[in-house]
Amino acid sequence: MAAQATKAKEQGKEKQVERGRFVWHELYTTDIEAAKAFYTKVIGWGTEKWAATSELTPPEYTMWMAGERAVGGVMLLPHKARKMGAPPHWMAYVNVPDVDATVKKAKSLGANVFVEPETIPEVGTFAVMADPQGAVFAVMNPDGPYQPETDPEPLGFSWHELFAEDWKKADKFYTELFGWKPMEDMDMGPEIGTYHMFGRDRFMYGGMMNRPANMQAPPSWLHYVLVDSADAAAERAVKAGGKILNGPMDVPGNDRVAMLLDPQGAAFAVHSKGDAHGKK
Repeated sequence: MAAQATKAKEQGKEKQVERGRFVWHELYTTDIEAAKAFYTKVIGWGTEKWAATSELTPPEYTMWMAGERAVGGVMLLPHKARKMGAPPHWMAYVNVPDVDATVKKAKSLGANVFVEPETIPEVGTFAVMADPQGAVFAVMNPDGPYQPETDPEPLGFSWHELFAEDWKKADKFYTELFGWKPMEDMDMGPEIGTYHMFGRDRFMYGGMMNRPANMQAPPSWLHYVLVDSADAAAERAVKAGGKILNGPMDVPGNDRVAMLLDPQGAAFAVHSKGDAHGKK
């Protein structure tokens, strides 16, 4: 890691630590080849095998590619996680300046740590946790310099939604851990209540809400991918063996979303901007 930092400085690209920024998204699945076939059809991603640099890197690790951009990865659901009853799922990594200190802080706030801080050479240091209400997330300090943060780009992740038992308590936890700021609150009616939106600097990252009474899943994060058309992507998902959990539907801002389930059981969502409602 020291060598990477030295190289970055020499290139005039000294690493900037951006606390609270979403930096990676990972799918844990029971069938990598089936997942690759599904998401390439539904989202339009390409795939690229990761060249393992350490014995800590799974040999089958594959990256999701939006053109030349790596937007996430896919790997087998670890045996330990399966034994604990974890289903296939997506997980987001949030950048922090010090993983060890962040894990210590998270524990003091009531988090449950599943993977203590580990360092993978030329990748970075990471840890996996669940917040006090059970929603799973990861923190990471990547090795090397960053690309500048931009607004969501096509085929990238554009929104992060937390279904909590108590969104106010969840917001307090993540605010203390990541420094996220309140952006906007929206009244969703008596059945759902407040939808609380959060972000960092000028970037709005997502929203939090109390888990609906009819929602069978435990508290969890749902991650949205920006696609050409949420309607068309939902149609492609069904044809490829997935299921529609909710939508497609309009959301504020004249956008369109659909919540989906892949064939292995991992939940995700798609999001299209403006008037991109047409089917393709």
